[in-house]
Amino acid sequence: MRIMRKIIHVDMDAFYASVEELDNPGLGGKAVIVGGSLEGRGVVSSASYEARRYGVRSAMPVSRARRLCPHGIFVEARIERYAEVSEQLLRIFKEYTPLVEPVSLDEAYLDVTGLEETLGDAGHIGRQIKKRIKDELGLIASVGIGPNKFLAKLASGLKKPDGFVVIKEEEREEFLTDLPVSKIIGVGRVTEKALYKMRIYTIGELRQRPLDELVENFGKWGNALYYLSRGIDESPVVAEWDPRSVSRSFTFERDVKDLLAIRRELYRLTEDVTGHLKDTGVKARTITVKIRYSNFKTITRSITIVPPTDLTEMVWRHVDTLLKEKVTLKDKAVRLVGVTLSNLAPAVTEEFEQLCLFKGLNTSLDEKLQRAADRITKKYGSGSLKKGLLLP
Repeated sequence: MRIMRKIIHVDMDAFYASVEELDNPGLGGKAVIVGGSLEGRGVVSSASYEARRYGVRSAMPVSRARRLCPHGIFVEARIERYAEVSEQLLRIFKEYTPLVEPVSLDEAYLDVTGLEETLGDAGHIGRQIKKRIKDELGLIASVGIGPNKFLAKLASGLKKPDGFVVIKEEEREEFLTDLPVSKIIGVGRVTEKALYKMRIYTIGELRQRPLDELVENFGKWGNALYYLSRGIDESPVVAEWDPRSVSRSFTFERDVKDLLAIRRELYRLTEDVTGHLKDTGVKARTITVKIRYSNFKTITRSITIVPPTDLTEMVWRHVDTLLKEKVTLKDKAVRLVGVTLSNLAPAVTEEFEQLCLFKGLNTSLDEKLQRAADRITKKYGSGSLKKGLLLP
């Protein structure tokens, strides 16, 4: 028996560009493009809807964005600032439910099942959250509501920007029938072409195909397509903090082959997960890198270290090494990257604390440098220090 849930998906509209407009009102209504340098191999992180009218998209080389939109205003990404705003969003979400699953800095799932008597139905909660984001943060969000994560995310993307769409349980199959197969989350260009070869163009047409045919052509992904075409998705909303691990992932708007863009996103994710470790007072022994290719094949590569760490640079060295030595990227496009820290231990334990006879000498140079960087950031604010990898 399927679980009857009420899921809200909040997706911020042109998040990075909107934050830049918030901090600099003079950018309002202009073609704002957030990314790396105008020189070299910088890529677009976000673009305002004014810029998107000219074909500018996330993960596009900045050089191409400049050709498409020469009058655009190019702004260097400030990931620390966007993370601050993201934390404000999470605080709003958690006032309604503890079941909040951040997918990235600009989107999250909320499970509001069973809250009707205290907070109202999911539609009422969704409109409240949307209004508070605008009133309190000055930003616009698109909100989707459905009986599961798949339909909620689909709903949030249907009427962007400033969208609000509700898909009811009894409407799910009818709602999906005439939509193109590309609307199924996870159907990229490769899967789309394969479905077209099978003369499957709409979700309704996909629904007519038997399970064994889809599995034969797509393997495990065929099983998922069978159920998603019926609006069925049993994946739960996973709260932000799992006491056994902490993970973050990022899905590129367009599949990318640019190694620098991939490394930059992995470093930002590393900063995020190690910051979470420091906030919760734990260290990690196992570091895992996740890569999902454009054909949806997903690989993970891990390493276990002793002693455990919460140092960003220490974790990053292992993440970068795993990427370079254990992951094949040649001629392969990537759609998602992720970093997971697991096998956690309290930040200070007798088991892992390496003592020294002389006071002040039991801390490695790496740790001293990292702790000093943390103090500088805490005193002078995010953005006071920046990793060279993230510079133009």
